[in-house]
Amino acid sequence: MDFFNSMNISSSALTAERTRMNLISSNLANANTTRTPEGGPYKRKDAVFSATPVESSFNRVLNSAAGQQSRQVEVTDIVEDKTPPRMQYEPGHPDANAQGFVAMPNVNVVEEMADMISASRSYEANVTAVQAAKAMALKTLEISSK
Repeated sequence: MDFFNSMNISSSALTAERTRMNLISSNLANANTTRTPEGGPYKRKDAVFSATPVESSFNRVLNSAAGQQSRQVEVTDIVEDKTPPRMQYEPGHPDANAQGFVAMPNVNVVEEMADMISASRSYEANVTAVQAAKAMALKTLEISSK
């Protein structure tokens, strides 16, 4: 794997984790939204990641020699959580039904915070990988110039 492939793989992971973090932020911001343009309460959204092959001429040669395939991360879909809304008793709420219950979003704030920590740690790990690849390239240039 050459220098640019490792950077491309890490940058694809950074982009995917940024998308995941944006979705988590949206979920947290709408944790109490009971009315959406689609009707009903906000529905939690989540990103679906997949590993896609990295295609380059160098990679094809390396993969055939090593019997492996380099893969990068891609967000293939953004799905809505199918969990039913949480019913909360608030008879004075404008969106309450005849029994006084309001359909609240299916967002669990504790779960979202745990996901946010996970996304943040994954992002940090990929930043570290980019920095390591950059340091290796600089050391190579330093060695070759002596």
